[in-house]
Amino acid sequence: MLLQKVDKENIGSRTVAPVDAEAENTVRGIINDICKRGEDALYEYSVKFGDIEKGAPLVIPKEQLKEAAKSIPRADAELLKRTAARIESFARAQMNSIHEMAVPVPGGKAGHRIAPVERACCYAPGGRFPLPSSVLMTAVTARVAGVKEVWVTSPKPTPVTLAAAYYAGSDGFAAVGGAQAVAAFAYGAGKIPACDIIVGPGNKYVTAAKKVVSGHVAIDMLAGPSELTVLADDTANPKTVAADLLAQAEHDVVAVPVLVTTSDALIDAVNAELEIQLAELATSETASASLENGYAVLVESIQEGIGICNQLGPEHLEVLTKDAAEDAKKCTNYGGLFIGEQTAEVFGDYGAGPNHTLPTGGTSRYTGGLSVFDFLRIRTWIEITNRDAAQTLVEDAARLAELEGLDGHRKSALRRK
Repeated sequence: MLLQKVDKENIGSRTVAPVDAEAENTVRGIINDICKRGEDALYEYSVKFGDIEKGAPLVIPKEQLKEAAKSIPRADAELLKRTAARIESFARAQMNSIHEMAVPVPGGKAGHRIAPVERACCYAPGGRFPLPSSVLMTAVTARVAGVKEVWVTSPKPTPVTLAAAYYAGSDGFAAVGGAQAVAAFAYGAGKIPACDIIVGPGNKYVTAAKKVVSGHVAIDMLAGPSELTVLADDTANPKTVAADLLAQAEHDVVAVPVLVTTSDALIDAVNAELEIQLAELATSETASASLENGYAVLVESIQEGIGICNQLGPEHLEVLTKDAAEDAKKCTNYGGLFIGEQTAEVFGDYGAGPNHTLPTGGTSRYTGGLSVFDFLRIRTWIEITNRDAAQTLVEDAARLAELEGLDGHRKSALRRK
């Protein structure tokens, strides 16, 4: 059996924490060293961990990004531009959904203004698989939000990664990764500036580093191992289910593919398909390893399955049931939702529009995926212009201050009587 059957009562014990404690201990030393020694320490770690060759620059100039864009096949360049356009269109619609506003208050008005952060760092993994899609997802979104200065950082960048940064409109590119990149963009190191926010997916060391610097800078989320949960009934095609689980499994050996279903026969059919498809999969070694982290849960009803999915709160949730559209409405915790057999999770990975930087490890119960909102500050304001009309507010503020024992607050309010 490739997907081991797990009792629904035991799934809580299989949840993977978003931050690895050992990784967190490891990155603290790196972060502290770069914070103290700056560019020298960053360079040493970047060479040590193979981000760059000794003697190579940490920062790649914009001219080189443009050259990379010209060097890749025209079809690939057009692909990057089309994908960027879809991401931009969705992000712009998100921006248009929020507006500055003002409402009346006693004696005046109050409201909020919207302002983007000044500078953002967009992290893109560059390990076994370079991820230009992550460059587009993060940097294009930051641009649409109105961020003035957008940096991309990715170790050992390929020409297509550099081209993606160019088409995303990045202002700078650093060829560094891991905790050292997070530290550099949190505190600044040489030509690499300190940023206001660091976003994007990464390995356990990147996630741990983001946790450590969070508070000094903003971060998007703490994303752990990638996850896909498929909710299916007996109408689901086992070939499709297997293909989608393998697509997620090939990400990394720590990925977590899960099947929740009302059909015991589907579990057997999916496992048989996994065997067949693995034999033809170029990334079978990685996928096979991550399948060991996965499991199947047999439930008595779709409603019970929805409850299991809401408990898991997975990064990606596919609903492959007879009434997928209605069942999907009952799902409450997920990073990205994919409704019906024609909606492959990989469409979300590769730029249908919504962002693919998503919460994992059940953190979807309190946060969502990366969006323009992560780069925005909602700043409120109050303006009182009619002293007489404001007296209800004056008296209420004074009384609340008295209840809290804050006499200075009370006297400040009463100055407006």
